This record gives sequence, C-alpha cells and structure tokens, in this order.
Amino acid sequence: MLLFSNALCDPPLGQATVIPFDQHSVKFTVLLESSKSFPEQKWEAVLWHNGHEDQEWKELALQEISPPHEPFVIQNDSRPKVYRRWFSINLFKPSRPEPVYFTLKFRLSSNDTWRWVNEHSNLSDGALYFQPQAPPEGLENYLKGYSQDFSVNQVESETPHTQLWSLTSSVKAAEGKSSGVTETSLGVPRSFSRWFSLVRIWSPWLGPRHGEGQFSPTEDAVLSSFLRMDGLHLVLLAVSGVEEVLTVFKPDGHGNVIAHSRNDSTEKGQARVLAAVGTTFNTALASVMYHARKIVRGDDFMNHADREEMQHALEKKVKTEWMENWYDGLTYCTWNALGQDLNEQKIFDALNTLKDNGIRITNLIIDDNWQSLDNDGQSQFQRGWTDFEANAEGFSNGLKHTAIEIRDQHPNIQHIAVWHALLGYWGGISPTGNIAKTYKTRKVRKAEGLAGGEMTVVHEDDVPRMYDDFYKFLLASGIDCVKTDAQFFLDIMDDANDRRRFMKTYQDAWTIASLRYFSIKAISCMSQTPQILFHTQLPTNKPRLMVRNSDDFFPDIPSSHPFHIFTNALTSLLTSHLNVLPDWDMFQTSHPYSSFHAAARCISGGPIYITDTPGQHSLPLIASMTAPTISSNPPKTIILRPNSVAKCIEQG
Repeated sequence: MLLFSNALCDPPLGQATVIPFDQHSVKFTVLLESSKSFPEQKWEAVLWHNGHEDQEWKELALQEISPPHEPFVIQNDSRPKVYRRWFSINLFKPSRPEPVYFTLKFRLSSNDTWRWVNEHSNLSDGALYFQPQAPPEGLENYLKGYSQDFSVNQVESETPHTQLWSLTSSVKAAEGKSSGVTETSLGVPRSFSRWFSLVRIWSPWLGPRHGEGQFSPTEDAVLSSFLRMDGLHLVLLAVSGVEEVLTVFKPDGHGNVIAHSRNDSTEKGQARVLAAVGTTFNTALASVMYHARKIVRGDDFMNHADREEMQHALEKKVKTEWMENWYDGLTYCTWNALGQDLNEQKIFDALNTLKDNGIRITNLIIDDNWQSLDNDGQSQFQRGWTDFEANAEGFSNGLKHTAIEIRDQHPNIQHIAVWHALLGYWGGISPTGNIAKTYKTRKVRKAEGLAGGEMTVVHEDDVPRMYDDFYKFLLASGIDCVKTDAQFFLDIMDDANDRRRFMKTYQDAWTIASLRYFSIKAISCMSQTPQILFHTQLPTNKPRLMVRNSDDFFPDIPSSHPFHIFTNALTSLLTSHLNVLPDWDMFQTSHPYSSFHAAARCISGGPIYITDTPGQHSLPLIASMTAPTISSNPPKTIILRPNSVAKCIEQG
C-alpha cells in the first residue's frame, strides 16, 4: 500500500541554493502529499543535514505549519487528488564556509520506520552555498594555472559586486588560404560544482549545455559560467569579430578551459577573453557583456558616410508606428503553412481563409521559394539566384502585382516581408543569371558538410551596390521588410581570404541597406555565429534588430518542442544583452504543443507569428494571446504581453 506520493522542498533537493552573506539563516518549507485513496495520516518529517561545526550528519525535526500564503504548487484537474501537510524550520548559518548538504526523511508515526525522500523521488541531496563577506581578489583565485601567454588586466566593472578581467593573447597570422590558429589555456576553474555553457550546436545556432564536475561541453562554447562552492559565479566570454579573430572555448579532457582562436587576417591578431566574478550569474554576465560592447565599439565598423546615415536613422527616421505594427502586430508566415511549392494563389487563398476566420494579421512574411532560381528540381544548395523579380511560374504578374493585390484585399496588413538568403539563395548566385551579368562575382568554396561545395557570390566590391539595388526594387514592388536567412554561410567559407573579404562586407552592406529602405523592419536569421553576434548584433549605434533566437520550430518532431523552449530561454541570457529583439520563431496554433509555444512567445519579449495550415486554426488560443484595437481603421490585432519580459533564473 503506497500512501506517500510526493515531496516538495524549498530550498530544493537535487540542486544548489546560494545564500547571500547577510542572510543568517535559511528557512526550509516542506510539503508532503499523500493520496486521497487512503485515510489521511499524521506525518512526521525531519531535515537531515551536515550543517554543524563537526560536519556530522544529524537530524532537525520539522514543525508542522498552516499552508503558506506564497505560491508553492500548481494545481490542475489532471493532478491526482492528495492530502497536503506543510512543515517548516529555520537552519542557522554555520560559522565554517563549507557547503551544507541536506535531504529529508519522513514517517507515518513515531512507531513507523523512517523513509528517505530520495528513495521515492530519485532526487539527490540539496546543497547550500554560503557566500563570503569579501570575495577573494585576483584572477588566480578563480582560475588555476592559466597560461602566461595571456596578458591579464583587471578593469573597472559597470555592475555592482563584481570583479572583471580582460585577457588577451597573440594569435598567429593567416597564410594564404589557411587561418592562423592558436590555443591558449585559461586553466582549471577553482572550487566549482556546476558549469553552464552556450555552445555552437551548429554554425548558425547557439544552444545550452551544462553539467557537474569537470568542464566538458561537446561543442565549442562562446560563453561559460561556473557556480562555485562559495556561492560566487565565474563567467567567461570569448569575444569574436574584432580584427578577423574568432575565439571559442574548448575542454582539454583534464578540466582546463582552452581558448581556441582562429585568425583570418594576414597580420597577427589578438584573442580576447573576458572573465567576471559576481555574487549572481546575472551581474557577472552583465559585467562581461558591457565591457565587450566597449571592445567592439573600437573596431572598424563601416565607413564614415554609412556611420552618419545610421546615426541619422537612429535619431530621425525610426517611426513609432512602424515599431508598433512590426513588433506588436500578429504576423503570418508562409513557411510551414504553405510549404516549399509556393505561389501567388496559395498566398491569396491562405489570407482569405484567415479573413474568413476573423484572424486579422498585421504583417505577412512570404518565406522561401518566391525567388527566381536556376537548376529547377535540384537540392536547394545547388540552386542559385538569377533575378530580383519573383519566379514567373508562381508569380506570373510579378512581385508588385502580388503585393498590390494583398494590400487591396486585406487592408489590415500593414507590412509585407520577403525571405532571402544573405548571399542571395542557399546556392548563392546563378553564374548565368541577370544578377551575375549586372554585378561582379567570385567563386567561393564552402566547408564540407550539408551545404559544402563551391558556389558563386557577388564580389565584395559590388555587395553594397547589389543590396542597394535589390532593396530599392523590393520597396518599389510594395515590399517594406525582409527576413534575411542563412547568414552563417559567411562563417563556413573554407578559405581564410574569403572570410576576410566577405565577413564584414556582407554584414555591413545588409545592415545599412535594410536600415536605409526598411528602417527596423528586418529579421536576421541563422546568424548566431560569433563574428555576427559581436560585430553586428552587440553594437548600439543603430536601432534594435529583430534576430532569430534559436533553431526552427519543427511541427512534426514531438521531442523538439520542449527543447525549443528550453534553448530559447537559456540562449536569451546572452542575447538579452545584444542590441536585438529576440525572435523565438513561428509556430502553429492548431498543434499538440500550440499552447506551450504560445505562452512562451507571449512572455519572450519578441514577436508572435503563426504559420497555420489554411483552415487549421485555434481561434480561442489566438484570442488568448492577442486583442483587437478599437481606435484604428481598419482594426488591428495586437499581441498581449506581461509588463516584464520573462527571464530564466536557473542556468544549470
């Protein structure tokens, strides 16, 4: 007969809780739940801990209390019906600085045998980390055995209760097509129990990794943090995009953090690493990010004329109503909804279905497969862009006709965006198309893999002119925003001299052209490569850019949905410090995980756009996350958001 069903504890079992120095005791609150299938029992519970001067494990009886006023559990109709008994006790801070470990045991009565909670829940012991009054000073107290090749300077931190260091080391120059590569050890982080990293799960995307014990991410890390057993947080940031140097963190299998740096310049470069220690993860992270902004501010960023134009746009041209519609309006995207066989009539039919269902979108994104391409029937990576105009098979009257029809039939749609790849298309530029005849081109080789091989791109000398002409054409066609994808192709160019030619050239040309013609109405996608993060997305000398925050929404892969939200929440710890608006990607409202995705989007701080198959909509869900305006004609649909953007509070 199983009477016991669940136990909850605050501070929680199975993880570490940091106790600030000025907190002299820890209040434990424990909830025991037992099934109502049996008579209610009078439980006894004790806290079993080693918070004594002799570090011996001893028990501390928990006192039964009335239910607390603060939220502790979430109840819904699907949860079993249970009895609840509440207990509490204060554990005083020991004089020794070592961590305190604890667990729970319980029994039905004084005549019964004690039972351990972890035997029922599989939870490990909890831990309390007590912060010191004065954190140790000096980087050597946090990193053991870092290389003397690093020049270490303590710099002023802009966040309270933090220490900040800047570490630089020399990186070999590139020779011909080969980059210069240097690895420099940061040593072993001292006295930590858990680590967390944001890694390059693939060239275009970041994702979270975490673990206990030895530092061991399976991919290259951009950001790594370590929770120390004195409750302090060590945060390391690898700065890239300055002087053609890319730096990431790698493990060496022995606990050392290795700064791996690749230099595409023909001159020696510098690896740049920032290290901060703080009483919270958030303050330590903010410390390194604020200083990184100062570093990239000093890098060459556009010519003088472009800088002036960007500053003018920042001060004069960004209109409040554009931000309101683009950022706060409900958006529809054609990608999952209409598939890759896209044409004008499918778009018209989908918009009519939305209208018939009372769904008033504000923005429309015409995703991939509207462009004119070569090599029909081949892989997307083998197809090249031929012409600015839409393909004749699907858009026989041209892109302008499509946009005019949409605006005439659906006056609620304020903005129409089209998709394109940063280099034109997945296969670059067609060597025989009109674009190749109008602009100088160059052949580049991509690294082996999914997108590997050779392709044609617009020559670096003509990239600004091409973007200016293309966006001028789009604007004249009634298109006033873009989604620019596959930006990571700059990173997978195989030769150092190609990355050197194109990395900043394409970023800067796209940034200034999108600002010139579309103001803030652009989405940067597949662009979480370190060079783009630091060169384009961190500086604050331009309006905030909307940037995809994670890999795609995959409607047909059930296991992807929890990880999608998990990844976005943790990646936002870093991207919230960039000059961007986080975009957690589209989703479908008629889907098993639709409510899960909708709730996440509403609290994310970013846009909400749906990609429903025509006729497959959840109107109640759409109504729960949007509202119609009453002051505008025609009425608009706006997104409902909380006053504060949600933030992940646990990194490990």
